[in-house]
Amino acid sequence: MMGNHTTVSTFLLWGFSSFPDLQTLLFVMIFFSHVTILAANVSVMVAIRLSHNLHTPMYFFLCGLSFSETCTTMAIIPRMLVDLLADCKTISLPECATQMFFFFGLGANNCFIMAAMSYDRYIAIHNPLHYPILMTHKICFQLLMASWMAGFLVSLCIVIIVFNLSFCDSNIIQHFFCDISPVVCLACDYTFFQKMVLFAFTAFVLVGSFVFIMMSYVFIASTVAKMPSAKGRYKAFSTCSSHLTVVCIHYGFAGFVYLRPKDRDLFREDMLMAVTYTVLTPLLNPIVYSLRNKEMQTALRKVLGKTDRFIPQMVNKRTPDS
Repeated sequence: MMGNHTTVSTFLLWGFSSFPDLQTLLFVMIFFSHVTILAANVSVMVAIRLSHNLHTPMYFFLCGLSFSETCTTMAIIPRMLVDLLADCKTISLPECATQMFFFFGLGANNCFIMAAMSYDRYIAIHNPLHYPILMTHKICFQLLMASWMAGFLVSLCIVIIVFNLSFCDSNIIQHFFCDISPVVCLACDYTFFQKMVLFAFTAFVLVGSFVFIMMSYVFIASTVAKMPSAKGRYKAFSTCSSHLTVVCIHYGFAGFVYLRPKDRDLFREDMLMAVTYTVLTPLLNPIVYSLRNKEMQTALRKVLGKTDRFIPQMVNKRTPDS
């Protein structure tokens, strides 16, 4: 068990302590970013739920991705905001393990959902006549559940390896949350074999899902290239553009942080990239889908219109008759 192998019971999340003069500004920026992330992703989920024309596999997966992205930020940002204002930035070993488990489980889930979305686009373009049969609601739900289960299974394996190490030196994590590299560098029995196993799990999630997505798009491009009309080719590619943009943003940042060689001197750079990955990416996803998708724009306008009518009605009901 973890407790039998460690002499460290708490960690110190050093993170933004390197920028003491910026902590109030960072708090304000990250707080409003977090509120925007929640509002944007909840708006996407509500719009998909209330618009019957969006009850398709593509938007079902988008709803699942928005929910997962929201949960990912909830695993990191609230704790980050508390630490920005707190003098004591300690985190217990179980809390650290729990945070790592949920962050990487949800992050892996995001990757697998995006892979499922690419498969959905491939089936829709390559085999449109059989699409309703091949992508039923039951199959979509099974793919979504498989993404969640695979993501958290990989995360569980990572957490078990990391927190069975012995932490007997410094307890200062050079990060604002319990990320893999800043935690394992504190261990005094971290071996090359364990390093390779952790890298293999990370590569399986990032590289494995990315290769699957790219293979899907190669087949999609091959199918689209055979279409006789330019209008048909444009329409087919336009249905994939939002997903491809989100994939590039997500895998660009994640690959930079988790797949390149690690060095203690790079932890500050990795931390700044992780801020972008945990704050900017979940914010960009709903924006990309809203800006590049007319159906989503229409659905969001309807939701916002209903909200504008609902709030005054509630205020009027609470106001006593004069």
